[in-house]
Amino acid sequence: MKHTFSTFVRSALPALAAILLASTAAPLPLIAQEASGAKTVATINGIAITEADMKLAEDEIGRDLGNLPESTKRRVLVEFLIENNLFAKAAETAKLTQGNAFEDRMKYWRNRALRDAYFEKEINNSIGEAAAKAYYDDQIKALKPKEEVQARHILVDTEELAKELKAKIEGGADFATLAKENTKDPGTKDDGGMLGYFAQGQMVPSFEQAAFALKKGEVSNPVKSQFGWHLIKVEDRRQKPPPSFEDVKERILASMLHQRAQAVAAKLREDAKIEYLDAGIKKEVEEQTSQQDAQRKQIEEMIKKQIEAKENAEAGKGESDKPAAGDAKPEEKK
Repeated sequence: MKHTFSTFVRSALPALAAILLASTAAPLPLIAQEASGAKTVATINGIAITEADMKLAEDEIGRDLGNLPESTKRRVLVEFLIENNLFAKAAETAKLTQGNAFEDRMKYWRNRALRDAYFEKEINNSIGEAAAKAYYDDQIKALKPKEEVQARHILVDTEELAKELKAKIEGGADFATLAKENTKDPGTKDDGGMLGYFAQGQMVPSFEQAAFALKKGEVSNPVKSQFGWHLIKVEDRRQKPPPSFEDVKERILASMLHQRAQAVAAKLREDAKIEYLDAGIKKEVEEQTSQQDAQRKQIEEMIKKQIEAKENAEAGKGESDKPAAGDAKPEEKK
């Protein structure tokens, strides 16, 4: 397996982080800021490591640092940049900046840097929290209210036992207590048969139908399912609350950014001349394009038929509204 400096450093990050977290040494002193406001956090052989360098390093390896304390994370980033500079200087001394291999690498990383800059400007900066909130509000308005019930149940083997327990409940016995004593459902036994809130489509049909037919506080007759016989008590009914914006904000932003990136990439591809010269890759592309064209034609055909059917229906309705020839009224005599 081929290793690079980046993979080498990544493999060392957990150990370095553990050492720093376990260290009992006094905290590192704050780096003095120059009067001009220069944000140099460290130097190596006179070369400055700046906050801008720290940001770029965090963009590259930040995800590998997990939830480290901020001070530890900054120390790891500094060490990463120090070793980056040390290896770079060693490469220059060994004259590794010469030759086609180095030029190819520089070309690749230049394109990556340009790609990242364009992505940041045209995609990341094009969608903010306000756009995500507007999308969220539109989706919430379109949501149809969905009812939930909160229920307990008692699961037993026979209808006879279920009827006996129902009679006890009607006589004043506590449903939750009977559930703890009799239910075969280990997941709800200790909590008196409590299932919590659920909406339609989450339970087996027979159970669900019985539960949603009950009013708050009512207990069902024995209900059979593939698990046995149930008694169901509805504790509460409510409209299911939608997820809060904070709960779904990151997912919305990620989805919007993904869609924006796809649109930008599609436009750039449309304006470019792309040729696949590798035979295997070219075959894969042609097969995928053929499948996409077939799917697109199928969708277009379906839409066309729907439009034609609608037009024919409207034309037929228009004809039926016209009076028949024999129904025409004669002109009034003057």
